[in-house]
Amino acid sequence: MQTRKLGRTGPQVAQLGLGLMGMSDLYGPADRRESLATIRAAMDAGVTLLDTGDFYGMGHNELLLNEALAAGGRDQVQISVKFGAMRDPSGNWIGIDTRPAAVKNFAAYSLKRLGVEHIDIYRPARLDPNVPIEDTVGAIAELIQAGKVKHIGLSEVGSETLRRAHAVHPIADLQIEYSMISRGIENGILQTCRELGIGITAYGVLSRGLISGHWSKQREGEADFRGLASPRFQGENLDRNLALVEKLRAIAGELNVSVAQVAIAWVAAQGEDIVPLVGARTRVRLEEALASTRLQLSAADLARLEQAVPVGAAAGDRYGAHSASSLDSERG
Repeated sequence: MQTRKLGRTGPQVAQLGLGLMGMSDLYGPADRRESLATIRAAMDAGVTLLDTGDFYGMGHNELLLNEALAAGGRDQVQISVKFGAMRDPSGNWIGIDTRPAAVKNFAAYSLKRLGVEHIDIYRPARLDPNVPIEDTVGAIAELIQAGKVKHIGLSEVGSETLRRAHAVHPIADLQIEYSMISRGIENGILQTCRELGIGITAYGVLSRGLISGHWSKQREGEADFRGLASPRFQGENLDRNLALVEKLRAIAGELNVSVAQVAIAWVAAQGEDIVPLVGARTRVRLEEALASTRLQLSAADLARLEQAVPVGAAAGDRYGAHSASSLDSERG
């Protein structure tokens, strides 16, 4: 598999990364054995960037990755960990804590759960409105000096925060949602990253499955985050969004690929500094995603896709008023 470099100072990683969240949280039950097999299959296929968070399943996801790595291969992967999002025993979101002492506390627990000596990329999950970003980045920089972290990343922040953070310590990458129907990054954030030499790890490239080609009207209201808390998956919004998917399906059919492969390849085509993260929970979905790396979209293909799904075409917000919006991205 080809590789891409995360910014000027980050690691060289495979051109496609694997996000592990859905194996532990938010998308309904997952099969543990299949999750472990999927992680190993991704590694065998050359995927090197494995993305997790200490709050995914309240530690479950890190322990799952630990188990997957027990078979070997730790030195061949880069582990990206998000921290700072706090949850209560019922799983509710109760805020962000990125104070320097909390940063080091979260890191200590992650290192233990993962069973590793260092974390390759460590990043606050969201901006803490009560803590200057300089303090948070400074604390991670101290972890780098101690050999516990290799690189600093950020997640869902705006241009001003990027500049302030980068002035304290080089930022390897920004993890942010980016897909054919979620393009807020293009309103200045992507340009700032390129100016500063910060890479992009794009999550939600299939918009949580909405534009995967596998979602249907019959799945509306499923008892997971999407059906219960994401307006894009509900009512008339879902109808309009699925109509966009059918436009993509027509183009994908002409290219002899799947809708998901087109959607992933579109994100990858937006720049060599962008690494799509796919949230495959099974080997079948992983294989489909891996095939996207062999799809080269021409300028004509990209123009047709832009016409089919122009900026702002999606109906509904990413989050509902009482869901993960408390962790939503900084704007600007």
